Amino acid sequence: MAIEICAVGGFSEIGKNMVAIRVGGEAVICDMGFYLPKILTYEEEEGEVNRSEISKETLIRVDAIPDDRVIADWRHQVKAIVLGHCHLDHIGAVAFMSDHYDCPIIGTPYTLEVLKTILQDDRMKIKNPLKPLNPGASIKVSKNITIEFINMTHSTPQTVMTVIHTSEGIVVYANDYKFDNHPVIGKKPDYDRLRQLGDTGDVKALIVESLYSDARMKTPSEKVAREMLGDVMLGTSNKGHLVVVTTFASHIARLKSIVEFGKRMKRKVVFVGRSLHKYIKAAENLKLVNFSKSAEIVYSPKEIKRKLKEIEANREKYLVICTGNQGEPKAVLTRIVMKDLPFEFIGGDIVIFSCRTIPAAINMANRAMLEDKLERKGIRLFKDIHVSGHAAREDHRDLIGMLRPKYIIPAHGDVSKLTPLADLASEMGYVLGKTALIVRDGQIVELD
Repeated sequence: MAIEICAVGGFSEIGKNMVAIRVGGEAVICDMGFYLPKILTYEEEEGEVNRSEISKETLIRVDAIPDDRVIADWRHQVKAIVLGHCHLDHIGAVAFMSDHYDCPIIGTPYTLEVLKTILQDDRMKIKNPLKPLNPGASIKVSKNITIEFINMTHSTPQTVMTVIHTSEGIVVYANDYKFDNHPVIGKKPDYDRLRQLGDTGDVKALIVESLYSDARMKTPSEKVAREMLGDVMLGTSNKGHLVVVTTFASHIARLKSIVEFGKRMKRKVVFVGRSLHKYIKAAENLKLVNFSKSAEIVYSPKEIKRKLKEIEANREKYLVICTGNQGEPKAVLTRIVMKDLPFEFIGGDIVIFSCRTIPAAINMANRAMLEDKLERKGIRLFKDIHVSGHAAREDHRDLIGMLRPKYIIPAHGDVSKLTPLADLASEMGYVLGKTALIVRDGQIVELD
């Protein structure tokens, strides 16, 4: 009996992640993500659109979510939808797709809390029961399949590697991860469990992200990003000027560092933006952080306008943490620059981009425009105050060495991203096209 793996999405683009694994007439799905450039383009073109009124078919047509018609005949065999972490390119499509499957959704408490917040924010409902599973725990979902979560680090809390134990062997879904031995929040990766799995000799396949598999390095710890932030925030002259930091709203560890440095600057810390409120609320509900104790969080249009006017009158007293790190048109930083919000930057104000630009054409164009407008105003820009949440080539080498899988399937990218990981596998003794498999969206492979 073979293990069948369907690359539903995320194998021809960066995002839109979704994989289905079937064995013995039973299947599980890992992730249901947005292709963020396409969802943003669609919403910009359609104007003010209520997501609850958009159909699954429409989003498939515009290439914004995975096209699961390739596994239409698996539909009634799916025993669980498993979410490894809370980023939208992994869970954004759940609201539009999960109702087509009569099964529970399994994720860590934080991942499911974010999902619930997204559904509430978009006024959407799903029928699937939500089953929280802690890192280090397992749950049997069918006769032949047990799901295990291995604690991992990434750029959002409670990220896990998903282990699918089947009667025909083990499949490890490592999408996304990094090996951070000094995380700002949470525990370091569970290397012991990875080695234990490898020692069984039963790991049939490793499906693994490949975004930075061409980078010949080990991805630095979040501790390094914290030091970089401290150097800029505490070591740069800012008297008489506003300091703004923008980063990924889901990066709770990064936000924690920014808040702590803001307090050391003796500034009032204000979060501004709906996405920030969404992820912070989920983290506070689970008592992972308590930003509300030392910072103000504003997210409604009326509150944002009121607070920005207050900040403009006393700019040197504030540290603003806002949305807009990718230059998104509807984000707070972009709207300030475009004069859609009542605040005027002055020369010498500081904007810190604690992120990198996601390498998609729309993101790069939006960020370039935003930076140009900020520079024309005489703003001091600090870019790339950041370390990645994704594994680099030498991290992948270590992961493969610990698990020793029979097959390696690179994921989370187009062929230009998948190929370097396949090349690494070749270095390690795998054979391209036989045991190192580059696949594309919609392709199904059978592993004997």
